[in-house]
Amino acid sequence: MQYEAIVIGVSSGGMNALKIISSSLPTHFNIPIIIVQHLSAHSDSHWINLLNEKSHLNLKEADEKDAIEKGSIYIAPPNYHLLIEKDKTFSLTIDERVNFARPSIDVLFESAAETYKNKLIGIVLTGSNSDGTKGIKRIKDCGGLAIIQDPKTADSEYMPKSAIAAIEPDYILSLEDIVELLIKIDQQKR
Repeated sequence: MQYEAIVIGVSSGGMNALKIISSSLPTHFNIPIIIVQHLSAHSDSHWINLLNEKSHLNLKEADEKDAIEKGSIYIAPPNYHLLIEKDKTFSLTIDERVNFARPSIDVLFESAAETYKNKLIGIVLTGSNSDGTKGIKRIKDCGGLAIIQDPKTADSEYMPKSAIAAIEPDYILSLEDIVELLIKIDQQKR
């Protein structure tokens, strides 16, 4: 299968999880990654800069109408929902919070599922609410690949457990094994 995008949802404990993933993917990794990390509405981009220092890929905050490019990692800006349009560009909204969050994982996952269908990989990582559960279900319903962090390895197990209860995931893995799987999938694509 030739996957065209990866969406990742993460909340409590996310900085550590994102550090492991972004620093472990090699320079030649091609599949674009789009991330929602639950943030305070007043967060600055300092934490993105910290991740970017360790990443081998271009890591940046997503912006309105940005085209989604291979070899890049995009992060939803604070206080905006991040959506993927049919033309594979981003749009930002300040619609109501979903699952008490803006940005919401479900909003990103559902719009990505509609755009990429079975060419999408959805990943739910550590977190302390159920955001991402509806979205990963939508990804699965559209034929995408569903990967959930093993709750035993998560800083906060609630979000992975919620996702596992809602769907039959394709994989339940530690962060290190998720990275290994993504690299393998990307290499098969070439």
